[in-house]
Amino acid sequence: MIAVQKLVASTAAVAVMASGAVLVAGTGATAGTTAVRAAGPGGGALTAGTGIVRPGQVLKPGRVVRSQNNRYALAQQTDGNLVLYKGRKALWSSNTARNPGAFAAMQKDGNLVVYKGRKALWSSYTAGHPGAYLAVQNDGNLVVYTRNGKPLWSRYRYNQVLPSGSTLDPGQGVVSQDRRFLLIQQTDGNLVLYKGRTPLWSSGTAHRPGAFAVMQKDGNLVVYKGRTPLWSSRTRSAGAWLNVQNDGNVVIYSKASRPLWSTRTTGR
Repeated sequence: MIAVQKLVASTAAVAVMASGAVLVAGTGATAGTTAVRAAGPGGGALTAGTGIVRPGQVLKPGRVVRSQNNRYALAQQTDGNLVLYKGRKALWSSNTARNPGAFAAMQKDGNLVVYKGRKALWSSYTAGHPGAYLAVQNDGNLVVYTRNGKPLWSRYRYNQVLPSGSTLDPGQGVVSQDRRFLLIQQTDGNLVLYKGRTPLWSSGTAHRPGAFAVMQKDGNLVVYKGRTPLWSSRTRSAGAWLNVQNDGNVVIYSKASRPLWSTRTTGR
């Protein structure tokens, strides 16, 4: 395994609510190439005006859900990408473009999933919470809540797993299932693992604002500034994915669940 660089958490503020929701700056997104129009009368946005996608509801290609204040729109594009917009600016996406015909389902088990046919392309990893629903909020956040209003997932935060091909933009993070550990791509460029407010590990890439992390499809976790790599896990295994574990360790696993790299922070 690659040696971990000197821990530098930096002074970038990371506030975490008791609920586990990360309070951080907004993120960029790649919207893809397909424009989506808000559906007109008779084919209007799902749960129009409420900003809610309820259990069992589906966003078919071309459908849009708008926040109550009408400033934000979640669009299931015809190219397969699920994108949150503010006006014409993309704030977040599922990175599932180039999959025409894909659709999003707020499943009754609590998982938000983008499918092409029966193949899952992306999910919120929130299964096991029957009755959970998706909210397009007036503050620009996209949140999956339990039926009792407890946040399970937001556009700023992945639950436990960073899938192959996913990006952590500045301010985005991955939280462990028990919510004690947070791996966050800070706005100062540093990728840091926290236990509460205590930093346990970092990529040592502070003072590079705008840097982002990618769990590449080739299995390498890389922190970039623009196109310049600043740090990597030096792992090569197509389809590998990252897990922020309840024991405090962050592990990259192969597609066959073989550990390839870790932060070596178990039990800290």
